[in-house]
Amino acid sequence: MTENIFIMQSWQEDVVSGDDGAPRYAHAHATFTYSGAIEGTSSCDYLLYYPGEKADSVGTTSPGLERIAGSVDGRSGTFVIKHDVGFDEHGVTGTWEVLSGSGTGELAGLSGRGTISGASETMNYTFDYELAGH
Repeated sequence: MTENIFIMQSWQEDVVSGDDGAPRYAHAHATFTYSGAIEGTSSCDYLLYYPGEKADSVGTTSPGLERIAGSVDGRSGTFVIKHDVGFDEHGVTGTWEVLSGSGTGELAGLSGRGTISGASETMNYTFDYELAGH
């Protein structure tokens, strides 16, 4: 069975409001390469919350939107997923779902959800999906 992973290719983070060591939030733009159930590349934007001195989300989640271009089950196109991620000193965990109507090409009608987890630039993911008409 093929391992489901994605690898961070770039990460740019800028504080939007708040000072170091104080509650603040930031915008992060990232790009990823996927292998496994999803084969392709993506562009993602997150809004991250930092509660203070520690670089963790203390039980909160941060939203993100990601557009993936590639293939699922041998069918090519693009789709958008919505993330809810949390992070702490142990790594990142989160859930995500395909936004309804976002699939293009052979991925039109794609629906599904998944999870992410990991503590490095290489993350694991799960993806339970359905392709309309298949």
